[in-house]
Amino acid sequence: MALGTLDRSLPPFSGQGTSVFSKLVFFGALSLFLMVADARFNVAQPVRTAIATALYPVQWLALQPVQAVRSGSAYFTDLRQAQSESTQAREKLALQSLRASQVEQLAQENDRLRQLLDLKLQLDTPVMAAEVVYDAADPYTRKVVIDKGLNHQVEVGSPVLDESGVLGQVTRVHPLVSEVTLVVDRDLAIPVLNVRTGARSVAYGDPAVGGSGMELRFMGSNADVQAGDLLTTSGVDGVYPPGLPVARVSRVEHRAESAFSKIYCVPQALTSGTRHVIVVKPVSAGLALQLPAAAAPAAPVKRRAVK
Repeated sequence: MALGTLDRSLPPFSGQGTSVFSKLVFFGALSLFLMVADARFNVAQPVRTAIATALYPVQWLALQPVQAVRSGSAYFTDLRQAQSESTQAREKLALQSLRASQVEQLAQENDRLRQLLDLKLQLDTPVMAAEVVYDAADPYTRKVVIDKGLNHQVEVGSPVLDESGVLGQVTRVHPLVSEVTLVVDRDLAIPVLNVRTGARSVAYGDPAVGGSGMELRFMGSNADVQAGDLLTTSGVDGVYPPGLPVARVSRVEHRAESAFSKIYCVPQALTSGTRHVIVVKPVSAGLALQLPAAAAPAAPVKRRAVK
């Protein structure tokens, strides 16, 4: 046989006479040795670290889809939670705003009721508290309806007051309710007294439809009336007790073509939006205003500010 045809490769390891069982024992012992050595001396830690470092980019790329899904789910969950919290916050804000407005309204009503009680103590007679139910439906008059009537012994002509002064007069009485004509109504007239000068006159409601003011008529051009003068009830009509504030002069116009001045007044009572009032029987029924012994009948009455 020629030398060039000889197979010079080494025979397989299994063909060297070593049995499979021997190989199993050898590699098992080697594995056990390596495990014990790694557990006691961490001999495989550098290898493990190198492999983990090499595989980190692969792990990061493999985890990106999972992280994206988790982030998307968390985003929509947070969005729904934020929307729910925003809705609850708006509802709470609206509720707090409503409660704040109610507290302010109740505080104003309490202040008005205290002032009404103070005014009630000035009258030497029992008076009747009432509440305004609604405004009259007639657009050409200024009237309100209160929740007291014949069953409560309300009389036609009874003065009606609020915490600041004369509001009007009862002009119609029903069994359960009464109709009150306000001082700004064009058909109502009240004898008044100028506190500063002591001059008597008559205050009428605004003649304009739906007017909210008053005026003094038939006052001469040379009459001593100034803006800011307080007008109170004079008591000469036998209806209103004397000394109750009615209006305050706001403007005086002297006209050359007329012998009378045009005098505009602002009512002291709250003619729009008042709720609680007191009803007093006419003076002719035996009622009178209780004044201190040292006070004059026409003593000025200060208007109480409504907060």
